[in-house]
Amino acid sequence: MKNFALIGAGGFVAPRHMRAIQETGNQLLAAMDRTDSVGVMDSYFPNADFFTEFERFDRHIEKLKRSGTPIDYVSVCSPNYLHDAHIRFGLRLGADVICEKPLVLNPWNVDALREIEAETGKRVYTILQLRLHPVIANLKKQVEAGPADKIYDVDLSYITSRGKWYYTSWKGDLSKSGGIATNIGVHFFDMLQWVFGPVQENVVHVHTHDRAAGFLLLGKARVRWFLSINADTLPEEVKSAGGRTFRSITVDGNSVEFSEGFTDLHTLSYRDILSGNGFGLEAAAPAVQIVHEIREKTPAGLHGAYHPMAMLPLSEHPFKNTK
Repeated sequence: MKNFALIGAGGFVAPRHMRAIQETGNQLLAAMDRTDSVGVMDSYFPNADFFTEFERFDRHIEKLKRSGTPIDYVSVCSPNYLHDAHIRFGLRLGADVICEKPLVLNPWNVDALREIEAETGKRVYTILQLRLHPVIANLKKQVEAGPADKIYDVDLSYITSRGKWYYTSWKGDLSKSGGIATNIGVHFFDMLQWVFGPVQENVVHVHTHDRAAGFLLLGKARVRWFLSINADTLPEEVKSAGGRTFRSITVDGNSVEFSEGFTDLHTLSYRDILSGNGFGLEAAAPAVQIVHEIREKTPAGLHGAYHPMAMLPLSEHPFKNTK
């Protein structure tokens, strides 16, 4: 049984990590979050110590260590811009770290973490759960078994509607979340480059507060992609059915259906890590590079191989004219 600490217990994804810790037969000793809306802990680890101040959390972890109860793993579920600092904390504590995606916001952060891994002898792992999805794993096998010179045409569309709260939260701050492509798209970009090979060209056509669209030329695919948090961009059939989310990937015009099978992927990720495998810094680096480039590029406009949904009318920022 391994001892875990968790940073970011009040976040959306934290319960998946709590469940994974529980289902792999381990224990959560301490958790931390600035907000105290963490009643979900009662369903998993009601006896875990909880802190709203990092300093007191740090002191408690140090006391555990000195009393002979060291933390083996630190799970990081905090806001994107804090991942780097919280990973460093875990490594210097003498623990391995399991961090939600995106691992970090910038490629040079990955380089620095490699150095700290070497200094501490501990490892950083990230959750790239789509690589464990059986449909995606099977797609990768099909591509690898196909003609060596085959170039696939891929369309990725992902819309997950968000309300005005999004822009008030850290997620609406480009410097903290990394923007749309990083916040909701990084795992898709990782999956695409894992299946179809490394990036050869990265073009951004549209990049605003509520959507982004572009084109990736990969080793074995031409990818048009569209990401949005604006409900107005949903297809009409989804709107009429009262839906708030739309996810579609097509390969040469054929739909890749992977809506099911997400339930246990965090637990599978933890089992992988605890068995000595898991996805480390080298696995995480390509997607970090992709989304960083998207964030830094000047949109080219609707030229070249752009996604059809990139033509949808743009909308004003909901807080553009407010203080």
